[in-house]
Amino acid sequence: MVASSMTWALLRVQRRTFSSTARRLQTYGFIGLGQMGYQMAKNLQSKLPPSDSIQLFDINKDAMRRLSDEMQESQVGGATVHLAESANEAAKEADTVITVLPEPQHVKGVYAELLSSDLPKKSRIYIDCSTIDPSSSRDVCKSVASAGQGQFVDAPMSGGVVGAKAGTLTFMLGAPDEFVPIIEPILLRMGKRVLHCGAQGTGLSAKLANNYLLAINNIATAEAMNLGIRWGLEPKTLAGVINVSTGRCWPSEVNNPVKGVVENAPASRDYAGGFGISLMKKDLKLAIVAAEEAKARLELGSRAREVYEEAEKVESSLYLRRGDLRPAKQLNNGYSDDFFPVATNRKPENKSSTRDARRQPP
Repeated sequence: MVASSMTWALLRVQRRTFSSTARRLQTYGFIGLGQMGYQMAKNLQSKLPPSDSIQLFDINKDAMRRLSDEMQESQVGGATVHLAESANEAAKEADTVITVLPEPQHVKGVYAELLSSDLPKKSRIYIDCSTIDPSSSRDVCKSVASAGQGQFVDAPMSGGVVGAKAGTLTFMLGAPDEFVPIIEPILLRMGKRVLHCGAQGTGLSAKLANNYLLAINNIATAEAMNLGIRWGLEPKTLAGVINVSTGRCWPSEVNNPVKGVVENAPASRDYAGGFGISLMKKDLKLAIVAAEEAKARLELGSRAREVYEEAEKVESSLYLRRGDLRPAKQLNNGYSDDFFPVATNRKPENKSSTRDARRQPP
């Protein structure tokens, strides 16, 4: 109870500090330049005034340099760009620190570094846009409060790489009410909509509930389209019926799984880039874990996860069968998700399954 009381006391002090501070936040640290973070940082920098500055950091140094070059070569101006040598350096002078990281362990690891004793105490705002479980996010929030380093909020986003590039993301914000007017303008430089869901952690809860539904709708839409096609229906005709009827959903209307039904859907552009099977599986797993913690019953979650796991295996075997290099997310111990080849062109030495061949080292 003592530790809990101290945490809430620190939060109350931080709220008073922020609410009494009228100055505009001018220095930003941006950590995590994967597919989403890269585009978000680019939009943020371009929409900030030249008097502001932004410190970039990612373990992928090439991504840092490439982004810095693109920012400097653009003719739109924007904030001054610096490349940090570490996450700690990116946050050291920052008023606002934005993190976009792949997994809970990356978020915890980065914030453990940020909250080290050599980081000057400052009333920072930490905006974590990673999609992780709410429990891990709340743990990090408590660590930030206990260290007296500012306010931590969660702001996961929806819209994918296309939305990140276009600056049309929707952010689901979990933050105290008084911080919303400060944080919202920052997020709107990277997106077009900010939905305040409640206290810290609620943004992630909303995101995972949404993506749980999306994961199941993806499967149901694919099954319904396949069913109609086998019955002799034209795919566009069937999609047209669904999209003005009670079965209408995002996968049927925007990301239809049948090639040619929706012009810009992943199926119509050979699934280039974007939100992959592994990421959908990850979000579904996070939703299931969070549901178990909340003692919420999910009838379809485990079966849906099995479907995505099998789809991922099939995708891997198809790449191997064609002799292609399979693009896969590089996570390692850091936070980039650039594509790296991980498969091999070598033929299997026997007639074992492609699944066995996939396990063989390059």
